[in-house]
Amino acid sequence: MSETPRAPKYMQIADNLRATVLDGTRPEGSKLPSNRELAATYGVAIATVQRALEQLSVEGIIRTSQRGTYVANTPAVSSSGRDRVARVLSTGSPFTIGEHCIVTRAQLVVPPLYVQEIFGIGEGDQVVMREWHVGQGSQRRGLHVSWYPAQFAALVPDLLSHNRGKVQSLLSKIIEATGRKPTHGRDDMHGRDADAREANYLGLRVGSPILAGAHRYWDDAGVMEYGEWCLPYRHVIGYTYEL
Repeated sequence: MSETPRAPKYMQIADNLRATVLDGTRPEGSKLPSNRELAATYGVAIATVQRALEQLSVEGIIRTSQRGTYVANTPAVSSSGRDRVARVLSTGSPFTIGEHCIVTRAQLVVPPLYVQEIFGIGEGDQVVMREWHVGQGSQRRGLHVSWYPAQFAALVPDLLSHNRGKVQSLLSKIIEATGRKPTHGRDDMHGRDADAREANYLGLRVGSPILAGAHRYWDDAGVMEYGEWCLPYRHVIGYTYEL
């Protein structure tokens, strides 16, 4: 069987540098090594590095000047569902350095019909519903609603907590308490106008363009988390995948 082809080298470099911005390794305003130094680090030609940096510049993650290349101040980059679950599995937390989270709702509810169908539960059955929003400094990065099987609440009481300090590792706690681990995920995204609730949370005018989406993580036993989210306009999300 032939090996799965990898992404072009410049994309791999862009993905690696983007990840260091998202996880806080390279903070806002920090200077990147020179193109020559990056080329030596990655073992590629300078032209390959330049192409990677052009991609990050288009995304608004970096800025260049005569003095060098820097991480943009308050770069308009948000984590995708894949980014967050990957970060949970590697660090225990879905948030990058400097991100803060405010939980506005955490309770057992009877969900809408489409959520019942996603979890395969009957009419009138409950799930855990959590509503929260993420920011960094004065920048509002996203409004989120997450849903979990009701039985998870007994195993992980923090699912019903509003304490922001207890949301750092919820998925890790679920994995530990249930012995289950997500093996598959799916992200769906679309652009649309913000309604009044979304505009209020994101600090936008009603009707402003936003990127809205949904994600779900599951294993052989079923869906472990389903989430819906929306991001302000001019934010970029991206992730690598194999074909």
